[in-house]
Amino acid sequence: MTERLATGKLDATHIDHFAERLAEFHRTAPAVEPGSRFGAPECIVAQAAGTLDGIEQHGADGAALCAWIAEQSKALTPWWVERQSAGQVRECHGDLHLANALVLGDDVTAFDGIEFDPALRWIDVLSDSAFFAMDLIAHGRRDFAYRFLNAYLEHSGDYAGLPVLRFYMVYRALVRAHVALIRERQAGPMPAGPDYLALAHQLASESDARLLITHGLPGSGKTFVTQRLLEQVGAIRLRSDVERKRLFGLTALESSAERPRDEIYGPQATADAYARLRSLARTALSAGYPTIVDAANLREAERTQFRELAAELNVSFTILDCEASHGVLRERVSARLARRDDASEADLAVLERLHAVRELLTPTERAQAVMVDTQDGRVWLWEGADVGTRAWAEAAERG
Repeated sequence: MTERLATGKLDATHIDHFAERLAEFHRTAPAVEPGSRFGAPECIVAQAAGTLDGIEQHGADGAALCAWIAEQSKALTPWWVERQSAGQVRECHGDLHLANALVLGDDVTAFDGIEFDPALRWIDVLSDSAFFAMDLIAHGRRDFAYRFLNAYLEHSGDYAGLPVLRFYMVYRALVRAHVALIRERQAGPMPAGPDYLALAHQLASESDARLLITHGLPGSGKTFVTQRLLEQVGAIRLRSDVERKRLFGLTALESSAERPRDEIYGPQATADAYARLRSLARTALSAGYPTIVDAANLREAERTQFRELAAELNVSFTILDCEASHGVLRERVSARLARRDDASEADLAVLERLHAVRELLTPTERAQAVMVDTQDGRVWLWEGADVGTRAWAEAAERG
């Protein structure tokens, strides 16, 4: 993929296909037994510390990252234990940088997985995914990195791993930095490439927890706009349509037509879906990520619960209000149902029912809202918008 990326021939479809394929590969891969040394906290820390030690032996200053690894090892040990117990340490690829991924027609696959050392292959599935995302960032495509991560997480549902994701991305950057130093020592000066050590420092220092929720009827463009936003700011997005189906054992594009509609779309199911979104948002925000909740949020009470979560975690809160004319909403909903390429199952009857019961933003909410007309792309703010809301608005305009 490295050459395709350099020549501009790697597109979003390739990223989406690979994310889905990798999630399925990880789902079916064998898992280690609880208590195995593979994926145990001491093994993970030893691998990271050993890699950094190798870098320092080449003359690089690793003191700050050494302290960071020690600090993270204490904080993340319970999460690593839980990851192994939950079956998330599996037989993975192990060396999933861009040069080991290949586009074949419309398909994307990985090759040259690690075979010589099982400790480098039997790893947390998110360590595998983090390698690929990190390398996209290293090659200047942060947008593709977060497109990939979000697509992978939507397919796998592995949001519980977000607390350890940043550590794995730093570790993978250190691995590539070490490899580059070894090659330079063996073969002399190499062509300029990514500065992986600088990236490791950057990733270790990143933390930008803030919460954005959407507000809008079916067809208003919430998912379209938030896709651009997550790529712009490097955010984690949680989709109500996807998570609602996951609660009932359905994949994103799987139809619920054979189930009683009230079972999946009744009041209790809706309450459960929003509770899950709040729980996942708490995890993502606590891990330091900008977090987007892509849901209708048509009732003030639903929006208030997210605002209270943001206040509890001491992060900024913003509402993305997506609007379009009623005629356009009807056209979009009908077209989406005909395509069958989205998790949403809202039809025209649902649109009309929700239009009748939606609760408009209050004056207080407007001060924290970014307004987007998804017909003409216009973005605007109400008077008194705070700094956090303005930052999201700027990202929406860039997108």
